[in-house]
Amino acid sequence: MTKVSTKLAGQSVPDKIAYHTVRTIVTVFCRVWCRMSIEGRDNIPTSGPFILAPTHRSIIDTPVASGVYRRRMRFMGADKWWSNKHFGNLLSALGGFPVSRGSADREALKRCIAVIEGGEPLVLFPEGERKSGPVVQPLFDGAAYVAMRTGVAIVPVGIGGSERVMPKGTKFIYPRKLSVIVGPPLRAPAAASPKEQRAATRLLTAELHTELQRLFDLAQARSK
Repeated sequence: MTKVSTKLAGQSVPDKIAYHTVRTIVTVFCRVWCRMSIEGRDNIPTSGPFILAPTHRSIIDTPVASGVYRRRMRFMGADKWWSNKHFGNLLSALGGFPVSRGSADREALKRCIAVIEGGEPLVLFPEGERKSGPVVQPLFDGAAYVAMRTGVAIVPVGIGGSERVMPKGTKFIYPRKLSVIVGPPLRAPAAASPKEQRAATRLLTAELHTELQRLFDLAQARSK
């Protein structure tokens, strides 16, 4: 297995141009083709890093998430996508960073923490891989763990309609309505000892799950 460097470089001028060009194209396409609406942008911190935590029902959720904020946001990707140098460079310009599939969770979390410490917002899907249906599945503790370690806020996002727009297994984007609702940021509680930190992480994950279900229900209803 190829070891991928944990160094996460800053954004160059060409990277900024590439990111904002692609982001604009994707956002305009979603607004026109899928009648995408975005509510709650005022809940996003105006500066500094944070964790954007959306629901996940479609491969289109990642580019949709980029539409809620003008600054570049970072996201994890399997390192196989970086095997082609030119495609890998494009993914990096668009905010992606590689993680070895099968690597320990702690290695992926270290890279997430490095992104936050570098001052950039991070997209983490708390449900992990794409799910299906109206119920938000049990969450991984990754978002809460990174928030506890770095002190940044978690911004929950419900993405409604994406499973109908681009179902798993299809390559076609259907012209169905997308609704994106950004909720109020969740703050990590203070915790001193490792035991308190573990308990606080579980509580924050539970709070995030409740809020994501609320936002997802609203977004689903408005996407019909």
